[in-house]
Amino acid sequence: MEFIIILVVLTLIYIFLKIVFCVKIKKLKQFEKDEYLDKVVSKYPENTQICEEILKKVNNNTVKIEEDPNANTTLYLVMSNKIFIANLNKSYTRIQTIAHECLHSIQDKKILWSNFIFSNIYLIYFIIIAILGMLKILPYKMLFLAIFLVLGLVYYSIRTYLENDAMIKARFLAKEYMEEKGISSKDEIESLVKKYDELNDIGIKFTNFKFFEGIIIKAVILSFIFMIF
Repeated sequence: MEFIIILVVLTLIYIFLKIVFCVKIKKLKQFEKDEYLDKVVSKYPENTQICEEILKKVNNNTVKIEEDPNANTTLYLVMSNKIFIANLNKSYTRIQTIAHECLHSIQDKKILWSNFIFSNIYLIYFIIIAILGMLKILPYKMLFLAIFLVLGLVYYSIRTYLENDAMIKARFLAKEYMEEKGISSKDEIESLVKKYDELNDIGIKFTNFKFFEGIIIKAVILSFIFMIF
């Protein structure tokens, strides 16, 4: 009975947050292309050069850069101290995206490593108790579910801090970079920054919701497993 109550509560929380944040992937997809802004940003150097110049701007000369035109995700990995750049060449968002990952590279290393280590512990713990639950050898199921939810909240706190910090600052860093390069006019830069603001307004809400959604979905899966087995 207790797991049914938990499932109902988790479902209500999920619906509530989805309504509050008005999360719609279609809105994000609307920002994928903008022919005018794509043309404006096409005048800027290659992605690797942009990354090198922004890293220099934030006083970080130790990061390695690798570009993969076949990749879909641009990211910074603390364990290898490397920025992986995906296929961004035709997108007006590439300057802000690269700035975002450059900002990750200068965030507090203690927090970055905590995120890397804790996120793996969180996922491993989920897999282990899910398997033990299905094998019917897990005692005190409610206790282990509670521990999972606490781990999830800690993971959420660290991860969202890192992402929100980088997403908010990337807009300003990208603007400063474009102004210093002097390639675009003031009006072109303002148009880009306005679009970045609109994208970030939706993107931050979406990112925060997706992280929390992942925790809720895993908790629902565990509740079903513990209730059935």
